[in-house]
Amino acid sequence: MKVVVLGTAAGGGVPQWNCACGPCAAVRSGRLPARTQDAVAVSGDGVRWWLVNASPDIGAQLAATPDLAPGPGPRDTPVRGVLCTDAELDHTLGLGVLRGAPGLTVHAPAAVLHALAPTRAVLGTYGEWEWRQVEPGQPFELAGGVEVTAFGVGGKRPRYAADAPGPWVVAYRFRDPATGGVLLYAPCLASWPDGFDALVAEADVVLLDGTFHGPAEMGAATGRPSGQAAMGHLPIADSLPRLRRHPSTRRIYTHLNNTNPVLDPASPEHAEVTAAGAEVVPDGTVIALQPALGG
Repeated sequence: MKVVVLGTAAGGGVPQWNCACGPCAAVRSGRLPARTQDAVAVSGDGVRWWLVNASPDIGAQLAATPDLAPGPGPRDTPVRGVLCTDAELDHTLGLGVLRGAPGLTVHAPAAVLHALAPTRAVLGTYGEWEWRQVEPGQPFELAGGVEVTAFGVGGKRPRYAADAPGPWVVAYRFRDPATGGVLLYAPCLASWPDGFDALVAEADVVLLDGTFHGPAEMGAATGRPSGQAAMGHLPIADSLPRLRRHPSTRRIYTHLNNTNPVLDPASPEHAEVTAAGAEVVPDGTVIALQPALGG
């Protein structure tokens, strides 16, 4: 199983268009690299690829990834569909960017499909897509030979969406039946749910919510009361001690907010993450899951 980390930033990317915080200024000055909004691409055979989340950056991410280049025909694409972890605009607006590809399949929990009903109606005028409901805890197989299981990890409903039974946020476990390699992708994690340690322990690689380093970070960085606690993201300061319990798993933080000091490799916060054995990787990182080599 091959994984491409298409993007590693939270909503708006880094730099964010309306922010002059330290990391955003550092990117504009050229001291730090820019980051697009979080997503990964997964393939079991290197031919058929599945996107996990589709932000407004998805077009640029596809164009920057050789494995996802169109062909061999003039309108062929290796992209077979999308899996949504939630219904937030940062993870679903890119579905409209993909409207020119007929026959895609979108997998999502029931609440997410409910929220996306207007989007589904619009996209239906461009071409026929298949929308499949994901049932947490029930494995299913993707074309290309990857087994997927969703796990409910949160109930945060987007502002625009009407209420519906959750879960509203899921993590996905991808397993390669041929090698036994396991990827756990959890870019949005409001807390550390019961049983989550077991999921991390069995994974070769985990990409985990690293939106904020500390619980009051956004307000301190922007000079405004942040409302950060209501955004549904467990800070690194809380998750890192838990990740220390799993040294055999490759642990990578993603969904990094533009205010997060771990974006700067020279920061003490970044040093803390790496000292614990976790990573902050750039956009475009390729991961080949080979369990015998530890991921």
